[in-house]
Amino acid sequence: MQQSIRLSVDAVVFGYESGTVSVLLIKRKYEPFKGQWAIPGGFVLNKESLEEAVQRELKEETGLEINYLEQLYTFGNPDRDPRNRVVSVAYFGLIKPSAFKIFASTDAEAVQWFDINELPNLSFDHDSILKLAINRLQNKMTYEPIGFELLDNKFPFSDIEKLYSSLLGRAIDRRNFRKKLLSFNILDELNEKTSKGSGRPAKLFKFNKKRYFKLKEEGIIFDI
Repeated sequence: MQQSIRLSVDAVVFGYESGTVSVLLIKRKYEPFKGQWAIPGGFVLNKESLEEAVQRELKEETGLEINYLEQLYTFGNPDRDPRNRVVSVAYFGLIKPSAFKIFASTDAEAVQWFDINELPNLSFDHDSILKLAINRLQNKMTYEPIGFELLDNKFPFSDIEKLYSSLLGRAIDRRNFRKKLLSFNILDELNEKTSKGSGRPAKLFKFNKKRYFKLKEEGIIFDI
């Protein structure tokens, strides 16, 4: 029996800003699931790589151009697409929404950021894809300092605490978190302070990416 399988890609793009974690979704313009929300994505063309396909689909449907998306998982349930047998390779990434302009195009009727705690019903098996992506993001944060590029170049330590608490979806032990993170020696304490509200001025820090990659090469284990 001859196989009839199509290959697609999906892009789960998370956004973080001011303590809110969101995900970028499109409203489908055509059937199946016309008018319903979905993760951006589409079919891979014959002469393009998976990475080229996911970048193209993301740009065509949302206007976003992201330098790096990490491969998440391959979804191949026979009934995941009502049109025919479709295997999808999903990717995910994390960005600062205000740094990008989004707009709907091609088969997208609309594009919008949604708080991950206030999501609409999703088409296909996209709720499963999103759930796995959230889990992967949260796990990755415990062994790699992702998300620092979403902060200002200079930031008070409270901004890091808010970042981790928001992305992990739970409260953190502030004292132990601070002690452990500073022990990795990847943050430079600056001779500058900032004032927020009526509290005492807070010291500013800067993420030393060069030192982090050097320590990583030397075998440092980043474990939060």
